[in-house]
Amino acid sequence: MTAEEHGLTRRMWHQLEPVHAVFWYAPEVFAEAAALGYDVQTRWPSYFAWRLAPLGGAGPRLAASACYSFSPDMVAAHVPAAWTVAAPPQILAARQRAVDRMYRALLGDLLGSPGLAEAAGLAREAALAAGTAGRPLAAANADLPWPGEPHLTLWHAINILREHRGDGHIAALQVAGLDPCEALVSFAAIGAAPEEVFASRGWTEAEWSAARDRLAARGWIDAAGKATDRGRDGRDEIEWRTDRLADAPWQALGPARAQRLADLTGPLLAAAFESGLLPLQSTLGIAAVPAPAPRP
Repeated sequence: MTAEEHGLTRRMWHQLEPVHAVFWYAPEVFAEAAALGYDVQTRWPSYFAWRLAPLGGAGPRLAASACYSFSPDMVAAHVPAAWTVAAPPQILAARQRAVDRMYRALLGDLLGSPGLAEAAGLAREAALAAGTAGRPLAAANADLPWPGEPHLTLWHAINILREHRGDGHIAALQVAGLDPCEALVSFAAIGAAPEEVFASRGWTEAEWSAARDRLAARGWIDAAGKATDRGRDGRDEIEWRTDRLADAPWQALGPARAQRLADLTGPLLAAAFESGLLPLQSTLGIAAVPAPAPRP
């Protein structure tokens, strides 16, 4: 691949992730969660239900493994309790209803447009090229039946693509020798987001401090908790490897058709940002402003 093609994978992630991520904050989604019986005072009880339901009735170890950067204690507080509120098939049916309601509220007249249908087709083609070997969350979502309506197809395709990338990111973190808490500490150390943003992952101060000490001993961060040159190089390598492990869908689609998908989803991206639902900063390192569209 050329340098430009290498960059395509990351740009498409920035393009599509916010179109998907609005799901985690939309009132229509919380309404569906409440109807199932979940506590919606925070997003976490339904978050773990929505995200892990494709795996079936996962136990706490499988759930924590799939969600990697979350504290296992935090995950165990919600899983397997999530399946006593609603069974995974019920959750998946409600998830599709939630996506439908959310996009109908968000997209308005775009919903039935030819451009949305074309975008859904391109995204599905990319998702079908996303290999699932060794990628449990991507595989579990890819096993689900494809919805019939274009807006539902689009969200499902992006969901497969993001879990495909996420599973690969976990592999990259493990190659770098970073355990779940160290992954967050090292990310915070490069200024990806303030440390308080990462508190949502449930690690205690003692666990965070211990991970800091381990990274400092390996030369990744300094006494102030800031990344050293070694730490920055290590994080750069992780992001490079994550992108390479996520290349296949975009190699299959090709730069020109990926650009077409970016153009078609531009109005959806704008609607996601303009909704005001997305947080200004997140643990993903995704900016709260649109990224430049990829160019062939």
